[in-house]
Amino acid sequence: MGSAGPLSKDILLVYLPTEPDAEWVAKIESKYPGLKVRWALRASPGELCLDPATWEGVTICSTFLPHPADLMKSVRYVQLTSAGADRWISPVHPKYEDQNTIFCTANGTHPPQIAEWVIGTYLMMSHRLLDYYANQKEAVWRKTLYEIEDAPGKRIGILGYGAIGRQVARVAAAMGMEVYAYTRSERATPESRRDDSYCVPGTGDPEGLIPTKWFHGAGREDVDAFLSQDLDVLVVGLPLTDATRKLIGREQLQVLSRKKAFLSNIARGPIVDTEALIEALNKGWLWGAALDVTDPEPLPDGHPLWTTPNVIVTPHISWLTPHYWKRVLNILEINLEKLATGQPLINVMNREHHY
Repeated sequence: MGSAGPLSKDILLVYLPTEPDAEWVAKIESKYPGLKVRWALRASPGELCLDPATWEGVTICSTFLPHPADLMKSVRYVQLTSAGADRWISPVHPKYEDQNTIFCTANGTHPPQIAEWVIGTYLMMSHRLLDYYANQKEAVWRKTLYEIEDAPGKRIGILGYGAIGRQVARVAAAMGMEVYAYTRSERATPESRRDDSYCVPGTGDPEGLIPTKWFHGAGREDVDAFLSQDLDVLVVGLPLTDATRKLIGREQLQVLSRKKAFLSNIARGPIVDTEALIEALNKGWLWGAALDVTDPEPLPDGHPLWTTPNVIVTPHISWLTPHYWKRVLNILEINLEKLATGQPLINVMNREHHY
């Protein structure tokens, strides 16, 4: 009889809104003898798996939503399917408080599709494609010569130079834009600018080579200094924390008005003060905005933001891709290997900053 594998005492629960991948389950159970994999289908975004039998003995799980602590009592490693821990900190989940339980994020699963959303919506606005499409819907050849701005020479500021920001930078740089990066902590050396989190091959900026200038800081004054750099485009990519709530308000939008910047928010709605943004768009402080997240969210029917000029609003869908859950499983598979061999896991959650 062969010796027990390093994960032979573990039970893995995969709780995703996708049909079980029998081939993946067989591969994992074959690679780690004794490890049992349970796959529970999440039928809707907010649905919890509350069956005690499903959770019995589970030590590793992949999930988006926090479940009752008594069901998760044996869990030692949580692989989140999101890049942040919003749902686990309001209120704080007992497992999240337990420093002996490893939490890892799905950081790196989002960048390709979200970067395409950022650049795609920017191009729709800068090339007035929606105006031309409106003519098409009228079945009218109306050759209006709008003032079009192309990308070379524009300066894009990425507020939160994480995995998503790095892929936005890659695409923007390919279009001829100058990239300014902002991080919470200082990245003064080549080593500190590297990113060792999960990355889809051929994407991003793993070595941190794209930005021509780096900024950092945890205070509002640091952010204001970054916004004062004559940005043509601002991409908001920060996690939502007490420190970032309404970080972009009336004063900050007035700073951006110097260049009539374009604002793109793919992070969390409350980071941008909605009333101030509406004012900025109505008064022409910004030439446009693209929002995949709003405050409030969902955005109520009839909310003033729907009819504010020069803004594109989508219902928090920029993360969508048919490859998303496969990438989550890739991260989980990498981390199972590291867990089995005693190596540090990737995408480990920062419990102080919650990303």
